[in-house]
Amino acid sequence: MHERVTDEPSRVVRASREIEAPAERIFELIADPSQQPRWDGNDNLAESKPGQRVHAVGDVFATTLTNGWVRENHIVEFEEARRVAWRPAEQGQQPPGHLWRWELNPLSATRTEVTHTYDWSDLDPNDTMRNTRARSMTTENLAASLENLAKAAERPQS
Repeated sequence: MHERVTDEPSRVVRASREIEAPAERIFELIADPSQQPRWDGNDNLAESKPGQRVHAVGDVFATTLTNGWVRENHIVEFEEARRVAWRPAEQGQQPPGHLWRWELNPLSATRTEVTHTYDWSDLDPNDTMRNTRARSMTTENLAASLENLAKAAERPQS
């Protein structure tokens, strides 16, 4: 049996790190979309209006990107303070097949392992524009978001 070798990058990109903060504090920064632009490591998010905190699968929140486009983000996985994932879509459209996921694993009352995943395995392979953009997402991009998230979460709460 021959192994198939391909240049195709993995369609799942992942980064993890430990953060010196409780899972609940970190999750609040992720589950409240209005907080996301301040720690986004992709420099892709311009604004999310307050009052869109997600609570369950089926919730949708809107985000304005730095290019001015608005994305509706459909929550497809949710466990309070542990996991949230969404599929972005153009306004009024069905999600085309990529997914952003955050998983939080409490290591202690004040330390949490956080894993950030970008999964584009369900994108239509013939959608050249989206696949090209998806290929540009790297572990370093995800790690930058984790680093910024850590800085926001580790700050003393007032």
